[in-house]
This record gives sequence, C-alpha cells and structure tokens, in this order.
Amino acid sequence: MQNPTPTLPTSVTIDLGALAHNLAQVRQRAPRSEVLAVVKADAYGHGALEITRALHHLGVRRFGVATIDEGISLREAGILDSILVMGPTVAAQFPDLIAHQLTPVLYRADLIRSFAAAVGFSDSGYTVHVKVDTGMGRLGIAPEELATLVAATEFQSPLRLGGLMTHLADADNYDATETEAQLARFQAALTILHQSGTPCPLIHAANSAAIIRFPKAHYSLVRPGIMLYGYHTIADAGSAPELHPILTWRATIAHLRTLQVGDSVSYNRTFIASRRTRIAVLPVGYADGYNRLLSNKASVLINGRRVPVVGRICMDMTMVDVTDIPGVEIGQEAVLIGTQGEQRITATDLAAWQETISYEVLCAIGPRVMRRYRSDPGDNREQSPRTGD
Repeated sequence: MQNPTPTLPTSVTIDLGALAHNLAQVRQRAPRSEVLAVVKADAYGHGALEITRALHHLGVRRFGVATIDEGISLREAGILDSILVMGPTVAAQFPDLIAHQLTPVLYRADLIRSFAAAVGFSDSGYTVHVKVDTGMGRLGIAPEELATLVAATEFQSPLRLGGLMTHLADADNYDATETEAQLARFQAALTILHQSGTPCPLIHAANSAAIIRFPKAHYSLVRPGIMLYGYHTIADAGSAPELHPILTWRATIAHLRTLQVGDSVSYNRTFIASRRTRIAVLPVGYADGYNRLLSNKASVLINGRRVPVVGRICMDMTMVDVTDIPGVEIGQEAVLIGTQGEQRITATDLAAWQETISYEVLCAIGPRVMRRYRSDPGDNREQSPRTGD
C-alpha cells in the first residue's frame, strides 16, 4: 500500500475483500436468512455508495438506511435494490419516499393512515414494514396493538405488509435475560399476526450481536451493521466470529520539530517536554473526526511502532512524540486506525481512549478524509468521501 499522495494528507482505505469476508461470516451464522445490509450513516463512515455496490456484487439485494435522504442518494446513484428506511419519518416526506420507491418502516397507527393516503391507489399494494416495540423504548407499536392495526382497511389497499420487525436493545450483553424477554414479546406479536391471517413475507429482529448470539432471532431476514465493517460488541469475545476491520486511516507527517525541556505543545500547555523531544505534526484533527478526547491518550503507528499523541488535538492538526523512533521523516505515513508492521490500532482502541463505542469512532470520520477502495493489493481507486463517482 503506497503512502498518501501530497494532495491527500489524510485518507482512509476500505478493503472490499475484508468486507466480503465479513459478509461470509454473517451468512455462515444465519444460513437460512436473507441479508439486509445496514448502510446508514454513510455505511458507518465507510462510504454508503461504494459499500452498497460492493455488497450488491456479493449478492445482497436489501439495504437499510436511517433517513429518506440517505435512501434517495442511493437511488440517484443508480441503486435499484430494496432500500428500507428504518428511522423516523414524517408525512411531509412521503411524496419523496414514494417517488423514489423506498420502503418505510411504520411505527404508529396514524402514520400508517397518513402513508396510505399519500400512496392513494395501488394495484399491487405499496410495501411497508411495521415495527413492534418489544423493549427498545424508541419507535414501534405495542405488540397487543398489532391485531387491530393489520385488520385496518389500509392493509387491504393501498398498502401491503412486507415485513414485521423489532429492535433488540441488549443483544451484546453477556446476560441474555432482556434479549430473551424481548424475543418472547416479539413471538407473541408474531402469533397475533399469524392468527390474523395477514401475509407477511419478512420477519426480522437480529442485529449484528443477535446474529452471533441468538439463532432464534434470525427469522427470515437479518440486519448486520457493525459486523460487516469488522467489529462486534460481544462481551464474550470467544463466541464471536473472526471479523476483519475493513478501514485503515492514515495521515502523512507534515512537519517535524524539536522541543527543549520546558517547551509545550498545542493549546493550554497540556504537554510540557521533560526532555529534548522530537515532535511530528500530522495534518488531521477533530474536524476530520479524530476526537479531541484522544488528546494525551491515544497512540498512532509510525515505522511500525506506537507513538503517543501529545498536547491538545487541534481542529486540523495532531502532534505525536517520535523521540524514540529513529529515521522519521516528513512525508512518512502514520496509521491512526489499522496495522503497520506487527502493531495494530483499531476503532475499538480509539473508542476506549475516548470512552465511547467503535460505531461513533467510525461514523465520525469526516468528509475531508478521502475514501479509497481496494478489492486486492493492486486496486486502490480513489473516491470522493460522500458523493462516490
């Protein structure tokens, strides 16, 4: 892998081969379930269009987004597969949703009536999914409301119930009590659905953690998200599959300087040199998603060794102490997330340093950071981070 060019002081590389490996792990765990790949939040910061295209090439035909705008962006880029809008929607958005043939998740009776009115007449029925709240406490109807809802005239025409879903709140917890309770509530809702005689081809509950830990939650469709990108949040790591992080984040050393004893680095003098210190300046900062909470905590990789971040991370720059690393030069690469030599830093490491989760670390990587995609060592296509090609 070549160093970033001078016009790309910081970039991420997305390994589509690793993505294929992670998808294979999903299919191995849930062999009888169809896959709906979650590509919301720009595919967790990895670039929704390129990830969707790659997964389509691997046979995935259903994708999940959070917002109508995310779905429209994929449609306008030529994605024709099923796109499920899993987040909140309002009636004012329905005309755009319908015009782009997106599938909404509906979660209130009045929302169902409003959407049916927006659809108007439909010979075949406009497909929707309905969400049941079994314990997440966000969106969804109560299980006991399902019988009345599916009996409504809207599900005779113009709507068609294409899926029933729920969201598991605690599937990554070692204690399975709450997840088992949620699945029992969802099963009660499914019993109501079956008794009503309403056809519903897709039943889904399993996020990444449930794909790994709860086979009973697989049903006809599973919804992998973070698992596709190479991470999991399972407390018992021994039960997790071998996943490959697909993102490497690099920056090019822009400047080197030497501090004398007593000199400081960056704002508020949070790092003061106690010895003659060699500092490398990286052109990446919190505006790029390298969080200010990593100041004086994180490490990066240079010449195959870990070096500490020193001083406050700035909006556009980060400083690291390379005193003990021989041969450091301007233009060399530093790895913020990824592997260099025998050393590795993951999004999970950054999450621990800033007391959050890997999801937030990945989603925060900003639009100034160019995304590059490769499916083999010789493939290193450059794409815009937000608009694809």
